[in-house]
Amino acid sequence: MIRTATPADVPVIHAMVRELAEYEKAPHEAKADETQLHEALFGERPAAYAHIAADDSTGEPVGFALWFLNFSTWRGVHGIYLEDLYVRPAARGAGHGKALLTELARICAERGYQRLEWSVLDWNAPSIAFYEALGARPQSGWTVYRLTDEPLTRLADGN
Repeated sequence: MIRTATPADVPVIHAMVRELAEYEKAPHEAKADETQLHEALFGERPAAYAHIAADDSTGEPVGFALWFLNFSTWRGVHGIYLEDLYVRPAARGAGHGKALLTELARICAERGYQRLEWSVLDWNAPSIAFYEALGARPQSGWTVYRLTDEPLTRLADGN
């Protein structure tokens, strides 16, 4: 069962973000708190959206997808950028990840979006195999760049 997240889901989304950070071997980088997630998802100007995968029999959240809109100047339309997709280990293999991606693909089709994109760590072979089995293909020739912390502040200050 896939459903749109509600404000009551923020604590479980936050917990799963922390679990994902542990899985990705970077718990120290997951600094967002529940207040920030609530504001991003349900504030006056939401910056992101989330869907919950729930266990069919219990209704308990077992996974989530958190995403936001991007825009392609080449195609002239929005797309979805999937920031996080996570299914708790005990629930993996039951179709929750595919169901979350199916819902995002459905949103793309319904709204005329032409891309559903995300990043995956190079070492995450199980996820890469899962994505490729769905028909997703890596975008070779592109390298992700990121400014954070001191370098971001330095550039913002004009240095």
